[in-house]
Amino acid sequence: MKMKTLAVTSLIFAGAAMTSVSVQAADKVKIATEGAWAPFNFIDDSGTAQGFDVDIAWALCEKMKADCDVVTQDWDGLIPGLKVRKFDAIIASMSITEERLRVVDFTNKYYSGGLRFLGEKGTSFDLNKLDGKVIGAQRATLGAQYLEDNFTDKAELKFYDNQDNVYLDLLAGRLDIVLSDELPTYNWLQSSVSGDKFEFKGDAFQKSDEIGIAVRKGDKLKAKFNKALEEILADGTYAEINAKYFPFSIY
Repeated sequence: MKMKTLAVTSLIFAGAAMTSVSVQAADKVKIATEGAWAPFNFIDDSGTAQGFDVDIAWALCEKMKADCDVVTQDWDGLIPGLKVRKFDAIIASMSITEERLRVVDFTNKYYSGGLRFLGEKGTSFDLNKLDGKVIGAQRATLGAQYLEDNFTDKAELKFYDNQDNVYLDLLAGRLDIVLSDELPTYNWLQSSVSGDKFEFKGDAFQKSDEIGIAVRKGDKLKAKFNKALEEILADGTYAEINAKYFPFSIY
């Protein structure tokens, strides 16, 4: 009986300690991004995270008057890291999906995107006749899910841990087609890295893709981020950040 009482008492004190820590750290927010999804998040030559996501993160923190830190995390570890409190929020161009909503909460969208195929210039392909074709996408993305749902028996599918490796295999000729989010791919096509050898194939689709900030279930940070989002949209801060990366609105 004493052991049970001791266990309950320990839990009460542990819970009180956690609450105390939470209150004291309320204004300290650790934000995770991926660092491999240019121009939304990438690592510059000095090893610092940069990009649209990162600029949005700092703008929101300024409005929230929060003491923020931006860290990088591999894509597959973002949601697991959030759940075990390795960080407090994810601002990494993460799509709001029903599957993810079962384990995390999302803010309102902070931009919208769509999927689009990419291939070598001068080549064509029929989506109904893909025998012998190899299609690539980043693992655990809407593009990867779309390929698994629609092309598993039609072509060879290859999935990668980050988008940079998708592009590398495309450049090396190991992929015939890539399916990716239109906006970061637009940026890649403008860069010297692509070698002006590739182009979009067909129009963008699934344009209803909305990108939000992920937080833990029930976290009050969601409301704070939403309020800050409204403020940067209203005062022109969002438009300034948008124009830094794209000549058109992505909201």
